[in-house]
Amino acid sequence: MTRLQPPVAARSPTGRAPHLPALDGLRGVAVLGVLLHHAGPLPGGFLGVDLFLVLSGFLITGLLLREVEATGTVSLTAFWGRRTRRLLPALAAVLSGTTMLVWALGRAELLRTALADGPWAQLGLLNWHLVADSAGYWDRFGPGRVFEHLWSIAVEEQFYLAWPVVLVAVAAVARRRGRRLDPAVATIAALAALASLAAAVALAGAPDPTRVHMGTDTRACALLLGALAATGPVRGALALAAGRWAAALSAVLAAGTAALWALADGERSAWLFGGGLGAHSLAAALLVGLCAQAPGGPVAAALGWRPLRWTGRISYSLYLWHWPLLVLTGPGRGPLATILACGLAVGLAALSTHLVEDPIRFRARWARGRSGALAAGAVTAGLAVLWWALWWALPAPAAPTVDTTGLR
Repeated sequence: MTRLQPPVAARSPTGRAPHLPALDGLRGVAVLGVLLHHAGPLPGGFLGVDLFLVLSGFLITGLLLREVEATGTVSLTAFWGRRTRRLLPALAAVLSGTTMLVWALGRAELLRTALADGPWAQLGLLNWHLVADSAGYWDRFGPGRVFEHLWSIAVEEQFYLAWPVVLVAVAAVARRRGRRLDPAVATIAALAALASLAAAVALAGAPDPTRVHMGTDTRACALLLGALAATGPVRGALALAAGRWAAALSAVLAAGTAALWALADGERSAWLFGGGLGAHSLAAALLVGLCAQAPGGPVAAALGWRPLRWTGRISYSLYLWHWPLLVLTGPGRGPLATILACGLAVGLAALSTHLVEDPIRFRARWARGRSGALAAGAVTAGLAVLWWALWWALPAPAAPTVDTTGLR
């Protein structure tokens, strides 16, 4: 029997997947949802993070499967080098720039939390640091942590470290046994996603849902469902659905996702942390898969709207910059200050994308190979020196004062 190959997902002669404008648009929708959530008008916009995670799992798994198909394995050093060039430059700019700005403004308590959180963000472990520090994500704008939003970047980085190793091992076993890779990867992704969902449900009874919200084990479900949508069996099933019912199904999924974003209200939506996040991630994964299979449909066409695509292109830097600027304007900021902070975040994100991210990612030859590894090491060491120098420059915390006027 001839194996079904979805026409859109078929490999190009260069081994690259065709560019899909709708996925850029989905990135734009995701970052706008998070921005509106943090700015105030959209309580459920934090679900944009799930959409980001699903997209990451989908795109990274597709890339890895294409490499295995072309070469028989995955070059882990090359993959991690590409991820470093993608993530580190803009992240280092935000970590250093924000820390220096907080220091220049004389915000001692904010600087203290930045110096406590920054090294963990640099190491890609911030989510676990915040969980261990009992830093409640839903204590909105309370203690003030300019790097709190980087927990999701840490979850992605941990996935980028582990998932390619899994695929290398699975590819080696499949090659030795003469089996196809895609069904094995699909099975592992599905089982791991179910395990992640089970962990989230088991931990959902805690008074503060931060552990479920930030844990790599509980949030891996979104990444793994995205990975599942990139595998051959699921692509084949979606290719069948991408005929007569593709437009209707995409519209239902998009409308359902929008409804969840409108109805969810953070920690007050207990149903989210008892399985709702998994349902949202599944809907997002199906929507991503359908947009890839039917790029000419009305939903994919709407997502390909130029302003959304442009926002998707700068989404990584926009995500990095928006939260520190909102924190610096303070919890009592008015609408004008919020608009100015968001506008400044968009401007900085555009500059970062065009002057930092894209040149290093696509054009800088020195950023590759051994010289690239040395550069990444130098940036890491430079950030460590910055944390150390500013930590020692911090003034001692003010001693608590006790009102004794009422004592006799």
